Amino acid sequence: MRNYKIAAIPADGIGTEVISAGVSVLECLQKKVGDVTFQIEHFDWGSDYYKKNGVMMPENGLEKLKSFDAIYFGAVGAPDVPDHITLWGLRLPICQGFDQYANVRPTKIMAGIQSPLRNAGPGDLDWVIVRENSEGEYSGHGGRAHRGLPEEVGTEVAIFTRAGVTRIMRYAFKLAQSRPRKLLTVVTKSNAQRHGMVMWDEIAAEVATEFPDVSWDKMLVDAMTVRMTLHPKSLDTIVATNLHADILSDLAGALAGSLGVAPTANIDPERRFPSMFEPIHGSAFDITGKGIANPVASFWTAAQMLDHLGEHDASALLMSAVEEVCATGVKTPDVGGRATTREVTDAVIAAIMKR
Repeated sequence: MRNYKIAAIPADGIGTEVISAGVSVLECLQKKVGDVTFQIEHFDWGSDYYKKNGVMMPENGLEKLKSFDAIYFGAVGAPDVPDHITLWGLRLPICQGFDQYANVRPTKIMAGIQSPLRNAGPGDLDWVIVRENSEGEYSGHGGRAHRGLPEEVGTEVAIFTRAGVTRIMRYAFKLAQSRPRKLLTVVTKSNAQRHGMVMWDEIAAEVATEFPDVSWDKMLVDAMTVRMTLHPKSLDTIVATNLHADILSDLAGALAGSLGVAPTANIDPERRFPSMFEPIHGSAFDITGKGIANPVASFWTAAQMLDHLGEHDASALLMSAVEEVCATGVKTPDVGGRATTREVTDAVIAAIMKR
């Protein structure tokens, strides 16, 4: 019997709804597979915790999480708490504190879900975006001076280190190597940002020599948006900086039909610390409590978590059930359906149990 300790942090908005749905599916998989158990502990950290305690999580939060095999995360963000407080108070401290430097965001068009791209269907868009997750534009380095005065200055300094760029580039090349097309696109803005971005390009060329079987090319981030929209079949694995990949992965999710189906894995490839898995859609307070949040992204990110834990059969079982349910038309309103979160969850559970 294999047992995994999972820290569930639903946090804010629809995060509580989709993580609850995901936990139900994990419990179903536990019954179906038979020789695996998930010991899930819930943490009430988030914006409500902040309103009561003045912090998004306890001071010893990371220490509490260290003993877990993985973290299953919902979303942060609340209308009455500034976004920089919610993000820097919970999600980023976990990502940076546990050196989860590889943010992995797969995207594909599933059968039954319509893409806004004309004539694009399943198989036409199947990407994995690798986002550098520890430095870059989200390093938190900078400051403000002369606040409130006409000469006020705000600086946001992007930090790129050779070690940081090399390790994410090597991770992306290895991932591309493992995929059938063995194709990687490196995204920068090196025509305008002539220091850090040029270094990215140079390190990409260096690391590429280690992977002679991987074809690779470079794109400027603005041109990349055009390529993603007009030529989706030309892409497979993509690597970009913290900011660029953050933006491009939202575009990717929209092109696949909805952010409600887009997953994320925050990986520590060296497995020194637990990795964290979360849907990409955010807290979505406009639909919180309505029972219509799309749980597919939380299911897909649970499949990523299972793969990371080595439970590949359970991951494949979950994804095949999700794809079957989407194809048969049991869908939430964001992807053109009428089903509730609960109805989609029940359908996925039924699909798992009948296999």
